[in-house]
Amino acid sequence: MSTSADYFEAMYGASDDPYALRTRWYEERKRSLLLAALPHRRYRRAFEPGCGVGELTAALAARCDEVLASDLSPAAVRIARERCGALPNVRVVQHTLPADWPRGEDPFDLIVLSELGYFLEAPAMHALAQCCRQSLDAQGTLVACDWRPDFRERSLSTDEVHAVLAGLGLTRLLRHEEDDFLMQVWSCDGRSVAQRDGIR
Repeated sequence: MSTSADYFEAMYGASDDPYALRTRWYEERKRSLLLAALPHRRYRRAFEPGCGVGELTAALAARCDEVLASDLSPAAVRIARERCGALPNVRVVQHTLPADWPRGEDPFDLIVLSELGYFLEAPAMHALAQCCRQSLDAQGTLVACDWRPDFRERSLSTDEVHAVLAGLGLTRLLRHEEDDFLMQVWSCDGRSVAQRDGIR
């Protein structure tokens, strides 16, 4: 990562919710949009790298049989473990990505990259994308949701991050674009939600 672990440790050292994920309407709304964008009602195994304090992790746990969440920051991992401590289907670990990608795990049918890719240099982002592709099962869903305005710690633009993921050859099911963020959903299964439900 181009942004040092010290940056994140300073952030989490100053606050147990430095991005106000628990209190900002912006963040609550974005989580709701992401959850609504998922093409399946239920998932078997989800992976959420860059989980931060675990607010999205907890929301995903209600839709998934198992959730593996990870973060670079030991402090974030500690906070996320506390947040999800009552959820037996959640496991939170410390990872430096892409080096620590859980290659030994069973395939995931959901991978969520939220506010993560733009902290990576281009080669690491390409490696992370390949990890996602290799770890998705035959019905897998890949979600990316990223802040659009520029900021000092950013290594890649949000458009660059999403272009790398779009290059994996998965079918795009959704693109939701606002001034603040871009969310896209891709799937190994190219059918729409209506087609999956037998409506068309």
